[in-house]
Order: sequence, then C-alpha cells, then structure tokens
Amino acid sequence: MRRTGDISEKIDILKIQHRILDDKIVALEANLASDQLKIQRLKRQKLLLRDEVSRLQTNLLPDIIA
Repeated sequence: MRRTGDISEKIDILKIQHRILDDKIVALEANLASDQLKIQRLKRQKLLLRDEVSRLQTNLLPDIIA
C-alpha cells in the first residue's frame, strides 16, 4: 500500500489539474463561438479528476470495523 504522504501529494496534484481545467472551461464558455464538444470533453476530464480525488481521499481514511 502506498504511503499516506504519497497519496496526499497525488491528491494535491489532481486538485491543481482540476482547477486548471475549470479555468479553461470558464474561459471557453465566455467565448460565444467556442467549441462545445471541447468544453464537454474538458468537463468530463474534470469529473474524472474529481472522482479520482474522492477515491484517493477514501483510501486515506482508516478502515473502521464496527
């Protein structure tokens, strides 16, 4: 299993990539003549990044046996 620090670092990198995609989407949406297909692809990538961050954050939580 990976170390907690490695996972936290990966989460930070993914969050930065998520913000970059968000900025790109906002910029493209501000342009009325922008490529809607490209915007949809960026949104899909952004969603995948969010899901990966969520999955990694879940891995950081210890398993609790009730």
